[in-house]
Amino acid sequence: MSAKHPLRVALVSDTHNLLRPELLAFVEGADAIVHAGDICDQRVLDMLAAIAPLTAVRGNNDHGAWAEALPVQTTVAFAGLRLAVVHELPDLQGDPAGEGIAVVVSGHSHKPALEAREGVLYVNPGSAGPRRFKLPISAAMLTIGDDGALDVEHVNLVE
Repeated sequence: MSAKHPLRVALVSDTHNLLRPELLAFVEGADAIVHAGDICDQRVLDMLAAIAPLTAVRGNNDHGAWAEALPVQTTVAFAGLRLAVVHELPDLQGDPAGEGIAVVVSGHSHKPALEAREGVLYVNPGSAGPRRFKLPISAAMLTIGDDGALDVEHVNLVE
């Protein structure tokens, strides 16, 4: 994908077979969607893929033939920047900084997080699915500027 305008990539994780209307509204208009696992049903992928190009990985709660077809980890490029996607951060293979990865997207903890390490941005969008404990229902938008500048905004989908 070439960036003629800031590129907007919706980062989603842990939907657990719940596609909230707030999430669908959030991803509407995104140039791409990245789902970091715990999808739990092919229908979730189908609905998201109908909105924007979708990249997804398998989470620990994804089972069945549809889930087996998903990688545990993948890499995708947007506007020349590479993103690594994995459900559980401890499962991340390789050396992101050494491999030129700009952003690592993960899920699993249900906790929104953003941290820079060795020049790599680590993003957990949090959980867009069923509420767990007192954690927020959230997703994140990664914006890639024409100059390659990265901005990540976490959004609470439900108050």
